Formats: sequence, structure tokens, C-alpha cells
Amino acid sequence: MSTMGEPAAPAVPTGMMPSDRPVEDGAHNHERQGLAALAFGAIGVVYGDIGTSPLYAMKETFVGHHPLTVDPLHIFGVISLIFWSLTLIVTIKYVFLILRADNNGEGGSLALLALIQRSSGTKKWGASLVILGVLATALFFGDCMITPAISVLSAVEGLTTVREGLDWLVLPIATAILVGLFLIQSIGTAKVGRLFGPIMLAYFVTLAVLGVVNIVGRPDIFLALNPWYAYQFAVTDGWLAFLALGSVVLAVTGAEALYADMGHFGRRPISVAWLYIVFPALMLNYLGQGALLLDQPEAAENPFFMMAPDELRLPLVLLATCATVIASQAVITGAFSVVQQAVQLGLMPRLRIDHTSASAAGQIYIPSVNTALMVMVLLLIVGFQESSNLAAAYGIAVTGTMFISTCMVAVLLHRVWSWPAWGTGAFLAVFLLIDGAYFFSNMTKVPDGGWFPLLVGLIAFVLLTTWAKGRALMIGRMREAAMPVQIFVQSAANSATRVPGTAVFMTSTPDGVPHALLHNLKHNKVLHERVVLLTVKIADVPYVQPEYRCMLEDLGQGFHRLVVKYGFMQDPDVPSALKRLTGCGPEFKMMDTSFFLARQTLLPSSRPGMAIWREKLFSWMLRNAASPMEFFRLPTNRVVELGSQVEI
Repeated sequence: MSTMGEPAAPAVPTGMMPSDRPVEDGAHNHERQGLAALAFGAIGVVYGDIGTSPLYAMKETFVGHHPLTVDPLHIFGVISLIFWSLTLIVTIKYVFLILRADNNGEGGSLALLALIQRSSGTKKWGASLVILGVLATALFFGDCMITPAISVLSAVEGLTTVREGLDWLVLPIATAILVGLFLIQSIGTAKVGRLFGPIMLAYFVTLAVLGVVNIVGRPDIFLALNPWYAYQFAVTDGWLAFLALGSVVLAVTGAEALYADMGHFGRRPISVAWLYIVFPALMLNYLGQGALLLDQPEAAENPFFMMAPDELRLPLVLLATCATVIASQAVITGAFSVVQQAVQLGLMPRLRIDHTSASAAGQIYIPSVNTALMVMVLLLIVGFQESSNLAAAYGIAVTGTMFISTCMVAVLLHRVWSWPAWGTGAFLAVFLLIDGAYFFSNMTKVPDGGWFPLLVGLIAFVLLTTWAKGRALMIGRMREAAMPVQIFVQSAANSATRVPGTAVFMTSTPDGVPHALLHNLKHNKVLHERVVLLTVKIADVPYVQPEYRCMLEDLGQGFHRLVVKYGFMQDPDVPSALKRLTGCGPEFKMMDTSFFLARQTLLPSSRPGMAIWREKLFSWMLRNAASPMEFFRLPTNRVVELGSQVEI
């Protein structure tokens, strides 16, 4: 077997992808941009979700479903919990530790899963890790639906602090903003993205200024940074303090974005933006809200907007609304990226993915995902009506994902980074205690709305696992019935009529004869002069260099086996790969090339594998998957589809 491409590269066995292999040029150009510019961009994209938490975190803690008395004990206790949660969970766990677990520059649950599986060199924990990674991805989809709804609603609800009697405007305005946001996704967000940094920087400066103005009158609020007050709160109130964790955790929602968006900005810019701008601004604002509540307990109804004087509240509402739109945009973009990764890694069926920028690979738009998110977000707004009601549904998905990420990172620490058992155990003990406390506190919200993200996560988990299992069964069944290639070449090459041109037979397995080739020979009784058996593989790294893209094997008699490999952040482009290929006869010309695809019709059976209802679900997903022709960018007028039936 040899590897062909431009420029030439040494042969690499199929499936091998060393973790230290450089990524494709242009995949990550962090070093070409200044640290300050990247940190500035990270403020606009990465921190939109956690940056809008001050709009509702303190309000929900004191007047939410488990209200607290607005007195010094609870004010100091809540502020202390928020500070130490941001310090331990965001700063230590994510910024100082998890951000170092990059898969060639990319982050997120699926990237972490691929990194551990590739680097550990063992199948130990394999099934458990996959389940954890898929479960985290499933919970993320629930978070993607709730974040835009609660963020925009909480900002628009600031109108009620500007003038009485404006309550009726909140739902129509929030709905209009969100509908408009989803509608502009198809045109891309590259131009809008340039505004994210300046607006969010102005927003964080405003957070800090509002906080400082209110702290000046009550500087004693800084005492709340002492963990003793969090301890006093817990000892004094016990069960009520435990329930309060379900609202305090709203202050750390969006922490996962630090890791998921690492590929866009890099570890250092994200860390710098957090340590020097975002974290200080957030804490000054929370301290300012606490100072306000010490003097005006009645302000607990909406402490964020009550920090501003009357004449500045309307501008603050407008700025906060812009910030929540940006936070929602970041979550929507994140959903597109996660779905793309899931499709490439074989966890979801092929979906139509549009690129909205010729230069930025990350600028993608997935129509079906955008529509589904828009419908669910609007249903959430209509169903829950107020941000306080949505807060009851918020937090379970976030804390569940954090809990899972702790377990996965523990495996990384021990298996990949070779931490000693005591070090890994200490990490697990500390963060499972913290994440577990937040998660189980949020579980008390299930009757009040917490069932929603759990339901979404369950549905997503069933769909993801059904597709992955069904796809593996289908490939296995097809491999069982496949004829060895060498036998086929020897028997068919000389007996069939050869016609001019090139035939490319797409196959999901790099061994055996594709069903489409057998059907074509059976019905048409001809073979092209050049026959290419092509398999597209997705590696467990984000990007694959062009020189390692194609792996070619000459089977003789004009037959060739070709494996084309892409990273899970790349889009397969078969015609482009063929044009770069050398050592396979004359140059590939699309007008002389025919692409043969096999379209399987599944027949549910009682054979061991999956339950009948899951087989039927997989069959439905397969029928509704995007055509391979679009997914692999094949020329529409050069594709022939041949059907076959498969029992699973």
C-alpha cells in the first residue's frame, strides 16, 4: 500500500493518526494573530453565556422557587458561593486544567472522547467513555434550547423596571428578537461577529462599573469573598442552602463554552480574557448586587437592573439585550459545530451543512438544526412565560455535562497524562463533590421544569446511540456478505466488457467488493477501464494534512482501492481529493467519471442486535439522512444510485 498526494508523503497505515502530526495549514492560525486580538474575540464569542448570568442568577437565588430571606447571612453566603464556584469550577477546573486537554487545538466533549481513545492505546473504559461522551452531547442540546430563551427573556424583562405596565411587551419583543436571530443564520454571522467583541467588552465594562458604583457605599461586601460565609450559610440553613445551589449554579452556566470554543481562539487567549476581564467584571457586578441588597432588600425582584439609576435603565436594557443575543448566537453556532462533529464521528446521520464563509471553516449553517432549535426555543418561551420559570428548567443539563466532563478528565489524567492514582483520586474527590452537589440540587427542579432538558437529553441520547449501533450492525451485515476483492478482480476483469472512463464505487468498508459494484456488473454487465473502490474515513483528530489525505492500493487489472481521510472538523470533498491524486493513471476528469452509490433499504428482523423499535427508528433515520451525493460534494450529473436490501 502506498500513499499518494501532492506533495508526496511516506506511507501511513490506514487508521493510524499520530497525535503529534501537524494539522492542516490554515486549520488553526492562532499564532498569526496577536494574543490581545484573540482574547478580544473570545470575549465576544466564548463568554456571552456566562457573561449574561448576572441578569438572573442573584434574582433567581433570592426570589425563585426556593426563596431566601434577603438579609446579611444569605447575601454574604450566596456571594461567597458564587465567588468560590467561579474560582473552583471555571478558573481551576476549566481554565487551568481542562483547557490543556486539546485534541490538536480542538475542545469539547466529543473532541475529548476522541483524544482519550486515541492516546490511551487501549480499549479499557472504551464503552463507558463513549456512553459518557454521547450523554454529554445529548445534554448539550437541551442547554442549547434553554440558553437563548432564558437569556433574552431576562434581558427584555428589564423593561418592567423602566416603567410600570410594560409587562405585556416582554413576550412579543423576546419572540421577535429570537425569530430574527434564527432567520439570519442562513446568511452567516461573519459580519455580525465583528461586532461581538466591542459590544461584549462594553457590556463587561458596564458590569464592572455598575458593581463598583454600588460597592462604594458598602465596601464591607468584600468580606463575602471569605469562604467562611458560604460555610455559615450551609450550616445555618442546611436543606435550604442545598436547594439554593440549584440557583447559584446559574452563575457558572456557560463554563463548557471555554472548552468547546478552544479551537476558535486557543487556550491562552481564552485564559487571558477570563482572568483579566471577564472574571473581575462578573465578581464586581455580583458584589455590587450584594451591596445593593444590603441597603435595599426589595431590589431582589430584579437586582441587576435596579443597580442602575432610573434614567440609565433603558440603555442598560438595550445593552443587556444585545449581550443576550450574542450569547444566543454563540450557543447556536456551538450547536452547529457539535452536530458537525457528531455527524463526522458517526453518531448522527448525514445532514445538509452549508458554509456561509469562503475563508472561515467554522462558519457553518445546518438548516434542519436551526429550524428545530427555533421551534423548541419558541415553545419554551410560550410554555414558561417568564425567565424565573425557565430558571427551574435551567441548570440540570449544565451540571450534568460538568459532572460527566469531570469523569472523562479523570480518565485523561490517569491514562493519558500518567497522573499518579492519588492525584487523580484527589481531583475526582474534590470536583465530583462540587459537581455532584450542584447536579443533585438541580434534580429537585425536575417537577418545576427540570424534566425538559432531561427529556431532550434522553431523546437525543436514544437517537445518537441508535444511529451509531445501527450503522455498526449494517456495516457488519454488509461485510459478512462481501466478496473478497482479489477473487472478484481475477474472475470479473477478463470476463466483463470494459468500457472507457472511470467508475468510482463509494463503500463504507475498505475491504470486500462494494454492493454497488456487484449490482452494476450483474445488471449492466460492463466494467469501466479504471475502477476505484473509494472509502471516506473520519479520523479522531480535527484536521488531516492534505499530504496524508489519500491512501492508494493498486489491485491490478485497472482496479484501485482508495481511502480518503478527513478530520472530524473537516468536510469531505471527494472530487477535490481525486484531483490531487497521482499514481492512479491519467488525471481524474469529472466528465469522464461516474460515481456509484449503494442506497440500502433496511429490513428489521429478529436477528440479535437491536430491539425491533430501534431497528425501525434507525431505518427512518437512514431514509431521512442527507444524500451521500451532497455530503461528499459529488457532481449531481455524474452519480448513479443502486439499491440493495439489508437485514439488521
